[in-house]
Amino acid sequence: MTKVALIDDHESVRLGLEAALARTASTEVVFSGANVAAYLTWRQAAVASPADVVVLDLTLGDGTTVSENVDRVVRDGSSVIIHSVADRPAAVREALAAGAAGIVSKSSPTHEVLGAIVAVARGELIDNVEWASAVEGDREFADAQLSAREREVLRLYAAGLPLKAVAERLGVAYSTAKENITRVRVKYVEVGRPAPTKVDLLRRAMEDGILHDAPDGAAPHG
Repeated sequence: MTKVALIDDHESVRLGLEAALARTASTEVVFSGANVAAYLTWRQAAVASPADVVVLDLTLGDGTTVSENVDRVVRDGSSVIIHSVADRPAAVREALAAGAAGIVSKSSPTHEVLGAIVAVARGELIDNVEWASAVEGDREFADAQLSAREREVLRLYAAGLPLKAVAERLGVAYSTAKENITRVRVKYVEVGRPAPTKVDLLRRAMEDGILHDAPDGAAPHG
């Protein structure tokens, strides 16, 4: 029996997968919820062992990043399948780098999702078009390997907030926020994608899926 946890902030998606999994004799849904924190809290309260496979939405509505979510679940002892529309290659690459076993599109037939769960439970990786496309895209934009905090500082700063406001929003010292932006710039230089200006940082943030919409009047060109 494969124990499965479903993490998606769209209840209708979870209910659909729950119903499909309930019709199979080889899987059991042990948790269904909107975010990774809720799953880990449930695990601790129930003194339950980690799910064999966690089916995780690429983007959750709680402000977490896909790399944070995948890393937390993998370190907790579960394999991860990303269940997504797969329209954000940068985020898909993040998930791969963080240790996800593969991706299944939300447009895929239910039997493909079930097949992926079975395969990953056996320790296999998922080889599919969306995953291959994301891996191929990784060669185009060298990953600067930003930490979760660096990504958050970059996201707010590139969106137009002054660095002082970024620091206040995150509850850190101004010097800490400034140090994070300096490290971000250094990391982008190291992978051959320098970002000396704020407009360059905006462009990098959009290229890597850290920021999805340019602030009004600040759309990068070129």
